[in-house]
Amino acid sequence: MSLADRTDKGDLQIAIKNATDLLAHDPQLAEEQAHEILKIYPETIEAKRILASAFRLQKMPQKGLDVLEPLRAGQTDSPDFLNEIAQCLGGVGRGDDAISALRDAVTIDPQHASAWQSLGHQLAVAGDAEGSRHAFQKHFELSTPHPELVEASRLLRDGKQGKAESIVRDLLKKHPADVSAIKMLADIGVKMGQLKDAGNLLQRCLELAPNFHSARHSYAIVLMRRQQPETAIEEAEKLLAQEPDNPNFLTLKAYILNRIGDQSGALEIYARVLKHYPNQARAQMSYGHTLHAVGRLDESIEAYKKCISLSPEVGEAYWSLANLKTFRFSDGDIENMRAQVTTEGGDADDQSHLAFSLGKALEDRKEYDEAFKFYKRGNAIRRVAHRHNVKVNVLDSLRQVRALPGAFFEQRKGWGCRAPDPIFIVGLPRAGSTLLEQILASHSQIEGTAELMDIIAISRKLGDKKRENPAGKYPEVLAELTQDQVRELGESYLETTRIQRTTDSPLFIDKMPNNFLHIGLINLILPDSKIIDARRHPMGGCFSGFKQLFARGQTFTYDLEDIGKYYRDYVRVMDHWDSVLPGRVHRVQYEEMVADTDTQIRALLDYCELEFEEQCLRFYETDRAIRTPSAEQVRKPIYKEGLEQWRNFEAHLDSLKEALGPEVRQQYSIDL
Repeated sequence: MSLADRTDKGDLQIAIKNATDLLAHDPQLAEEQAHEILKIYPETIEAKRILASAFRLQKMPQKGLDVLEPLRAGQTDSPDFLNEIAQCLGGVGRGDDAISALRDAVTIDPQHASAWQSLGHQLAVAGDAEGSRHAFQKHFELSTPHPELVEASRLLRDGKQGKAESIVRDLLKKHPADVSAIKMLADIGVKMGQLKDAGNLLQRCLELAPNFHSARHSYAIVLMRRQQPETAIEEAEKLLAQEPDNPNFLTLKAYILNRIGDQSGALEIYARVLKHYPNQARAQMSYGHTLHAVGRLDESIEAYKKCISLSPEVGEAYWSLANLKTFRFSDGDIENMRAQVTTEGGDADDQSHLAFSLGKALEDRKEYDEAFKFYKRGNAIRRVAHRHNVKVNVLDSLRQVRALPGAFFEQRKGWGCRAPDPIFIVGLPRAGSTLLEQILASHSQIEGTAELMDIIAISRKLGDKKRENPAGKYPEVLAELTQDQVRELGESYLETTRIQRTTDSPLFIDKMPNNFLHIGLINLILPDSKIIDARRHPMGGCFSGFKQLFARGQTFTYDLEDIGKYYRDYVRVMDHWDSVLPGRVHRVQYEEMVADTDTQIRALLDYCELEFEEQCLRFYETDRAIRTPSAEQVRKPIYKEGLEQWRNFEAHLDSLKEALGPEVRQQYSIDL
């Protein structure tokens, strides 16, 4: 080979490397560089692959595909080529073809980490959760130089967080900048509820490795759980800037938009993903959830049914239909659900969703005994992974009572942020809070938002739970706050919830039911807010919670005895607030609202210091997004049929009656 040839080859390799480096931060310049290379070396496959990547990263995957497809017949043994063409195929919606190409790539080269990662993304949106986990695990194993991290990952999957953490911490002592180890320690933190620490670790990951997409994806999720949606959106946008057609990154953004109330933005993304991935079951289900929230019921049902036709084993799709409350399953639907029920094994989430769905279907048919068996099965499955500690709940209630007596509030009169904006609706889930929200949101001065986590986030921050003090410092720490700190907490609540407000209405609703435990905190930091207690007959309310599968939280609902004791704790702490803050909380008994709606609505508006508006009586006409199980029910006039449904199951509810305790039973005339 001549010196000239060697020089040309060297120049080509330098140009290829420069173009490859440009892809990460300036794909347009990478495109220009690839074109320049191809002018001189028109048959260079690597330059064409870079050109295709540049097109894809500029949201032009079809142009990338046009470059690569003529070359495919001669590149069937190149995993790099197959990985790139798969990403272009995915970008234009040919998900099945993308998966096929990626499977070929990892068969040719089982050590190709990038192809395993791409396969993980494609399988995730295709609904193959197990296949996706396997692909991402293979990517992880190939990406880390430390075999002990692979063992830690296995331990973490098996729920042995302590052992996994020990291995990871030992490794980080030797290699403090290993981003895979830092990311795994963050994963452990998330599992253990240490979200602040997990967020800090993920930030460190991204400082060291800005293109560590898995860490950024996890960071966005942690930010959402820490009530920082604006920052989470920024992280999702960074991911999409790198891979604009990655369906997982798109659905991440849609998830965040949904959480902040931008259903139209979420719908636009889901429609885009489904245009490209029409046969992806999980995406269809997420689309159905968003359609349901905005009241497009027929379309949501169609999306859920499409999900079921694609993946009959996906229990959540059946539950999504059951959770509409107004949907009725056919004989064929019930047969299909029964066929998916396992006697042992199977995915726990799918099996619990199927059980709750069958319970609802059989209850609608008045087959109450068998319906109860399925409700009980669904709850038992959920309870395995979602434990509830009755003693902790009792202690939390007692701590509120002991730490916040009447004198505490007397000494702090005039403290806090005086903004009247928030209206808090508290109580137990399924007690009519969505109905109250819909009535109030029908008033011209009030905006409905959602079940906001901001008060709970403030309580957790104040509590500062640590391993050496797992009980935390809240609520006792409230006594240590200065007047300025109290005011700042109220102002911070208004600031963090601002993203949820999309209208000019001066007042807004925070419908987080669990805030009943934090009324002392609310009164301290936002003394001019309104607080409404949505109360329901304990048998009706508790049993309604028992047969409701909640997406997360509300772990007390998975056992009749637990939910009865929780109701008792709720009444105890609400009695305390009534005693030390008389008149502060306005109580609405659900049964009374149903019996005399006009009187109850007028009293509700009087408490909120608002003029009566006729539209509040026609609340079912109000067009707004609703993200709770009662969405379809509150889009119709009030009906009485649901008040006594629990009596159909009374033969099975002795443990609930016993758990409610003699005081609650006596108050509501409940016989054992």
